[in-house]
Amino acid sequence: MSTKLSHRELVNTGAQLDAVIEALLSTDRYAVDTEFHRERTYYPQLALVQIAWSGGLVLIDPLAVDIEPLGEVLEAPVEAVLHACSQDLEILQLATGSSPSRIFDTQIAAAFIGLRTPSLAALHDQLLGLRLAKANRLTDWLKRPLDDAQLTYAASDVEHLLEIQDLLLDQLEDRGRTAWAEDECELALSRGTTVRNPDDAWLRIKEARSLGGRARTAARSLAAWRERTAQDRDIPVRHLLPDLAIVALAQRTPKTAQDVGKTRGLERRSLSKRDAATIIEVLDSANDEEPPPVQPQRRQQGPDLRPAVTLITAWLNQHAEDEQLDPAMLGSRSDIEEFVRHGSGRLAAGWRHEMAGAAVEQLLAGRAAVAFDGDGRVVVEKRSGQPISEGHLASAD
Repeated sequence: MSTKLSHRELVNTGAQLDAVIEALLSTDRYAVDTEFHRERTYYPQLALVQIAWSGGLVLIDPLAVDIEPLGEVLEAPVEAVLHACSQDLEILQLATGSSPSRIFDTQIAAAFIGLRTPSLAALHDQLLGLRLAKANRLTDWLKRPLDDAQLTYAASDVEHLLEIQDLLLDQLEDRGRTAWAEDECELALSRGTTVRNPDDAWLRIKEARSLGGRARTAARSLAAWRERTAQDRDIPVRHLLPDLAIVALAQRTPKTAQDVGKTRGLERRSLSKRDAATIIEVLDSANDEEPPPVQPQRRQQGPDLRPAVTLITAWLNQHAEDEQLDPAMLGSRSDIEEFVRHGSGRLAAGWRHEMAGAAVEQLLAGRAAVAFDGDGRVVVEKRSGQPISEGHLASAD
């Protein structure tokens, strides 16, 4: 006998979760969102899972019921509709061991109709004329029991998400961009859970990248130790060692635990003797390692292409806006640099090549030119190949 679900039900028993799973497996799509904290932990702490579908809306309490069985729904051929999906996908993967088989991200889709990285509240406002409450955005989601205001706020994140999807799909269809949005959603899903490589942790410390060879090696080793230790203890890396302390330790190479404790950035912290001893060992071992390169070396051939990248970036941003597309979705400056220098990257294939990459190829081949149209707008047009002499400039005036 199955358990009947009511609208906006708080699910905190196995029987209720079984009923949710049964209902979701018989539908073709569902909206999902999560509430979590990660301020005091390395990995995010899941506090609530909100799911809405044509038959209901539930708030699943992962502190009361194991949500691993929800992985059956994620793996089923049912579309998951999310907004700004990356963190939700990470949390669901960690909690259930599974990822959705298909997703539709409303933030990604909105970029293809000209909205620039819109918040969920902005989509409610612009597409539905509804205002989402913001009062509980920074609430303590791990506190129990959750009050009615918290539950209402959490439910609102998914209550109208399927309706928003329908409106976005209509506009995507009108523009012939449904396949583009689907491809981007598939790409977002394929990225999966972000797993930090401890050996690359030093690259996220700006000051460490400018250190000299020996100190840079020490910073890399120390940052890698910090990352692995924070993962093992499930604490934020900054709670173990702040970035400032890593840079200072790499430059000082202390020899005693007392020296470690006097390092800038650690003056007011209680560092255990064991950690202090380990830090000294890590720094000593780093002396035998080769210094890491500041950044991957790239072959530089031909002329300086930075002016070309700047011009192409200006045109691409305007072109995207003309086409009612978020410029960030079409391509970033780094995407343009990659394409200009190596002919590779996101602009080299698919819809981006069709919309912009092909025109950039014409520019680089000398068959097209970037110009102003007289109203301050940047355009790409067929190149005449005729240089402008002083006489031509005078006649133009």
